[in-house]
Amino acid sequence: MNTLKSNHAISVAIIGCGGMARHHVRSILKNFPHTRIPILCEPSQPAYEQMAGLIAGFGLEPPPNQPDLGILLDRHAAELDAAFIITPHALHHDQAAACLEAGLDVLLEKPMVMNAAEASSLIRMRDRSGRHLVVAFQGSLSPHVRKAAGLLASGELGPILNINAQVWQNWKSLTEHTWRQDPALSGGGFLFDTGAHVLNTVADLAGEDFSEIAAWFDKRGRAVDILGAIMARLRSGALVTINACGDTIPSCWSDVRVYTPDAILKTGMWGGFLEIQRSEKEGWQTVQVPPSRGVWEQFLAVRAGAIANPSPPEVGLRMARLWDAICASAGQDGSLVRVGEAHAE
Repeated sequence: MNTLKSNHAISVAIIGCGGMARHHVRSILKNFPHTRIPILCEPSQPAYEQMAGLIAGFGLEPPPNQPDLGILLDRHAAELDAAFIITPHALHHDQAAACLEAGLDVLLEKPMVMNAAEASSLIRMRDRSGRHLVVAFQGSLSPHVRKAAGLLASGELGPILNINAQVWQNWKSLTEHTWRQDPALSGGGFLFDTGAHVLNTVADLAGEDFSEIAAWFDKRGRAVDILGAIMARLRSGALVTINACGDTIPSCWSDVRVYTPDAILKTGMWGGFLEIQRSEKEGWQTVQVPPSRGVWEQFLAVRAGAIANPSPPEVGLRMARLWDAICASAGQDGSLVRVGEAHAE
């Protein structure tokens, strides 16, 4: 299969037909007429029927469902260009590895994988297969976060001194009785679901690995974390704090600030805006960036060689190492954990 230009036809298998998958497919069908979806992979018949109804609503024949990914790839990989994987977190590694091995480019929903060992494994598979692997983190795909990361990496603002991030949502009630509160499928709670956007954006902006972590969780009577507080240090010595509250009033928002000797940057976990303050008198100034392009459009651009991968698995590995250390420290009531020692890779 050849890499196709973004305005040429592309055949993609949609792996998973839940609510987030339907959100993505609705956007694809509305905005990308050259994208074909010849087959779906969903073990739940009701979820498949909802997706089929969505597709039929666009005047298209619903594609068949093959609930076994192995069979799907054996029978149909030669007819496909890519796979978009939108399934519970615990399934990401094996499904993405299988699709890469079958010769498909992969767009993978967040979080990339469950831990650093799986992240390293996917990077090796990506390298062996020669295919593209893009992680669907809106933060890394945001022009605001890309601009902020570029400013920080250039040294124009001086070295990073502190990063402070907060995320909050009424997640506990919203996800009750769903797989998102089943640790075997989710790999974590609020901080590894909605909060994963903050972890990834912080890891992206930092531009380097973390060195040590202290973390605390409060499960609020559930099987997974609902509240989280993290103190961390980057390898450069910069200090990082992250606060996550998944039991708030109905809301979902975040605040990410990066402090340097010459400026303060402010953005959100999904990007969406970028402000800079160089002096108190000057106040906050909006940083202009190019228009935001969606997840699927950027995946197509990466495949076409038009842009470098904005959300590569290397950032996913940095986040996974952070998550491993957070879990290890929280499991020891906040004991200091050195990153890399929390999970053997």
